[in-house]
Amino acid sequence: MNLRNIGILAHVDAGKTTVTEKMLALSGYVKVEGSVDDGTAHTDTMTVEKQRGISVKAASVSFAWKNTTINLVDTPGHADFASEVERSIWAIDGAVVVVSAVEGVQAQTEIVFSALQNAHIPVIFFINKTDRIGADRERVLNEIAELPKVTPVPLWDEERLTEAVCETDDELLEEYLEGNIPSSEKIHTALQKATDENVLYPVLSGAALKNEGIQELLDAVLDYLPDPKTSKSDELCGVVFAVQHDKSMGRAAVVRLFSGSLQNRQIVGEHKINQIRVLRGTKSEDKGELSCGEIGTVYGLEDVRAGDVLGSRALLPEGRMQKGFAEPLLSAKVMPEQESDLRALKAALEELSVEDPQLNVSWSAFTHELYIQLMGGIQIEILSEIIKERFGLACSFAPPTVMYRETIAAETDGFVAYTMPKPCWAVMKFHFTPLPRGSGVRYFATVSPEAIKPRYLKQVEQTIPRALEQGMLGWPVTDVQIELYDGSDHIWHTHPLDFALATPMGIMDGLNRAGSVLLEPMLSCKFTVPNECAGRLMSDLSTLRARFDGPEQRGNRTVLHAVVPAATSRDYPVTLAAYTGGRGAMVSRLCGYEPVPVELGATCERRGVHPLDTAKYILAARKALEGDVWG
Repeated sequence: MNLRNIGILAHVDAGKTTVTEKMLALSGYVKVEGSVDDGTAHTDTMTVEKQRGISVKAASVSFAWKNTTINLVDTPGHADFASEVERSIWAIDGAVVVVSAVEGVQAQTEIVFSALQNAHIPVIFFINKTDRIGADRERVLNEIAELPKVTPVPLWDEERLTEAVCETDDELLEEYLEGNIPSSEKIHTALQKATDENVLYPVLSGAALKNEGIQELLDAVLDYLPDPKTSKSDELCGVVFAVQHDKSMGRAAVVRLFSGSLQNRQIVGEHKINQIRVLRGTKSEDKGELSCGEIGTVYGLEDVRAGDVLGSRALLPEGRMQKGFAEPLLSAKVMPEQESDLRALKAALEELSVEDPQLNVSWSAFTHELYIQLMGGIQIEILSEIIKERFGLACSFAPPTVMYRETIAAETDGFVAYTMPKPCWAVMKFHFTPLPRGSGVRYFATVSPEAIKPRYLKQVEQTIPRALEQGMLGWPVTDVQIELYDGSDHIWHTHPLDFALATPMGIMDGLNRAGSVLLEPMLSCKFTVPNECAGRLMSDLSTLRARFDGPEQRGNRTVLHAVVPAATSRDYPVTLAAYTGGRGAMVSRLCGYEPVPVELGATCERRGVHPLDTAKYILAARKALEGDVWG
């Protein structure tokens, strides 16, 4: 296929949106170049993006270069919008990682590059802003080489290019050692193969603002990034990597197809596609059909959410749809300016969560409180502006808090006998076993079908995830194995929903008996500071309850690796920038959860009626009280 699906990724302010604009202009698909500073970038379509000069949403544009269609996804650079980047990676086959020639490899650069490696996506590096004061192309090339499992190949240096390529190919290496320089065609073919296998990483440089290096970058995209890998199956498999709001046409799902095809009027799930559009430059046109390997916008799937898979998940390429680097660690209460707007605000947030499911909106019908999950403070500011502009609602956010988890302290049993008030009957005995950190939740039933009919076991299995959303300390429960090993139903008195109602009571009985262990999120951090600041850094880390290795000196910089609680390090990047004069860097990612005393962590107020408050819980579950049991 003469097609490339690529992503442009970078740390904020590295210039990736400018690179995109220059590509569009050079290919002839826009007559007037857009500018980030002027708020006219073609991929920054939201008002808040134009005003702030940053990308908030991933945006897809399409253009042709030398008879090849390029579908390009321009992604946000700020860490607070990493979920947009994560979903974009699901859709692409190759990537251009933009690095500033002045600032070099930065925090978000390392994080997104690691995600690209995990998804087995070939990468080209573009060192941008070589015209700026302080630019140092060779220094940045060395920083790229310090990334894990990376051998960068500077395309501007023929000797280094030839040596690096020959080291990946035995036949070429033998020819090279014999004193013969392999032909440029052989080098090119070998570099294509090594790039596709994530063995070598081509590197180009330039100054996008001055249009330097953009043509070479476009040629490299065609030369070294792969065609979409097509499937031999005709069965449908596609990823909804973005959802957009269209005032006239409703919900728009941006889909990358890995297998099969989509056509107008086709039924997907319970809904019918009424239009399929694709981008030509920055203009959308009706296409009517989407084929394997293509990216398009599908209208009519009114229940679709970002992150959904259309068709068979089993047909996804290896490594796609991995999650992890964009996991929100903060929660914040959202409050309307006018109390009468509460339900409208709830509806607005629920609509926004269709576009970004990681907002994970929760609502307490009993306390009438709204909560969302977040990546950081900039996201709060942007959400406030979006809610004001799109929905006409003014709101405020309480200071965000770190989200903890909890697990059980000991092995135990849990019991519930829901037999009153009649008619009802659901009796269950559970066994709880602690699991190692990172194991998640495992559930299985060994109870005989004579004791509890299989159709009732389905209700138990479906209810357990919700029952574990709030443990005895109010946080999600993890690292536990639950076995349903005994119980009974009743031939006359059991109602189909009795086991769904009773399950949280049995689960909470077990959690109460086992005792709770609070788990706090831990970050794996890499700090880079000037040598003279290393002592201050180690002193601070001790105060932050961090574990760290000995520092490593690299020239005039010190690199230190540490594991730090998320709760104590939230504001540390600001502190680090202050005492290093902006020369310090902190790269962090979630590395797991560890036990912490409750007095050093936090409990969470329960939403809804506690299942151990049996009488009130049963009344709420039977709709005899306002709201529902989940809050």
